[in-house]
Amino acid sequence: MPPAGATCSAPTSSTIVAMAFAMPQALFPFLADQLHHPGALGLLYSAGAVGGVFASVTSGWTARVHRHGLAIVLAATGWGVGMALAGLATSFVPVLVFLAVAGGADTVSGVFRSTVWNQTIPDELRGRLAGIELLSYSSGPTLGNARAGLMARWGGVRWSIGLGGALCVAGVALTAVALPSFLRYDSRTDPHALAERQRRAGAGAPSTSS
Repeated sequence: MPPAGATCSAPTSSTIVAMAFAMPQALFPFLADQLHHPGALGLLYSAGAVGGVFASVTSGWTARVHRHGLAIVLAATGWGVGMALAGLATSFVPVLVFLAVAGGADTVSGVFRSTVWNQTIPDELRGRLAGIELLSYSSGPTLGNARAGLMARWGGVRWSIGLGGALCVAGVALTAVALPSFLRYDSRTDPHALAERQRRAGAGAPSTSS
């Protein structure tokens, strides 16, 4: 079977794709001006966090999900769709709603990424894979904001945000096709998850199955 690190690096790939194509925070000041609400810029920055908090407090349903790879793909797609719709919206309140939807989807993705990590990665690999994950968190948003600024220069602020969301959806779909084993990941049957649970049971460590 493929190494355990491959299972963890797959959701990291989805994260990089989502952030690089659909992270437009650098454009929020200009978007607020175009929507005639420059004084409400802070709401644009906080809308995603509001959606994330709502997703967190209602996340009990995630314990009943076992196809975590598919869940991550769908959540990353939801992030892209939310950003695409925010780019298409012409009034302030719908933009806030769509940004909140994107933030909620990102939080759901984070829940399942952490779950896959805890279920499959043995202790001796965690340091190296944490470095890869840190790279995605640090470089993805920076690349995304650079992409957003460059495309806004070519086609405008809302065009950049909307097209970035669409590119995110396409990129996540391509990642899913390129990594079919990740898309099929099931915590009940995945060999890495089963092996890690067996190892921890033998060592007397608490199980992380869900």
